[in-house]
Amino acid sequence: MDFIKNNLANALTLANLFAGCVGAIHLILGDYQTTAICLILSAIFDFFDGFVARALKSNSNLGLQLDSLADMVSFGVIPGLTMYKALEPFGAELLGIHFPFEIKYIGLIVTVFSCLRLAIFNLDEEQRYYFKGLNTPTNTVLLFGLYYAFKETGTFSFLFDNELLLILLTLLTSWFLISPIKMMAMKFKSKQLKDNYPKVVLLVGGIAILALFQVVGIPMLVIYYILVSLVFQGQLK
Repeated sequence: MDFIKNNLANALTLANLFAGCVGAIHLILGDYQTTAICLILSAIFDFFDGFVARALKSNSNLGLQLDSLADMVSFGVIPGLTMYKALEPFGAELLGIHFPFEIKYIGLIVTVFSCLRLAIFNLDEEQRYYFKGLNTPTNTVLLFGLYYAFKETGTFSFLFDNELLLILLTLLTSWFLISPIKMMAMKFKSKQLKDNYPKVVLLVGGIAILALFQVVGIPMLVIYYILVSLVFQGQLK
């Protein structure tokens, strides 16, 4: 019984990793719906491994390391591969200049900075009620959400038809991952409304965006989250 109690959270973390591996494979194969399902499963496992560890008081250094390693695949490799796939049609040309390599590899910069962000997060003890920079799951939702909406509905074609905009998106989101900008975490320090205005604004606006735009609203929700975080910088402590 103690073995199950001490390792249930780790099992959920490894399930996150497994789902991320499957999602990455199907992304390479062009099966975006399966990748979307795997990302949803990874997010669920990623949430519940921490919840279970706290509930069963089974937090451990092993669990901390496993969590970051699993997130590196699900929320580090997959967004990098997403930008890799998005840039793939453009070959080795950018702004009329022929490079000695295909520009799709630039998309993997997101993976490099995701790794750096996870390492920084593990060493930073301040980020309890807010994040410094964009967390890796949210960045994955933004990038894959944009690409998935484009593939399923043709939305955001202005972005995916322009290699320069895609590279700028890659560089911007990579910077956001390690930026000092405070980003909201959905953790409540108190039950007082005045302490939770940013979260209320995010929830109400987020529900409206998803209701109006559905699948297309998923990446829009992340952009809204960033904007709300920027507006309420002073209240994020």
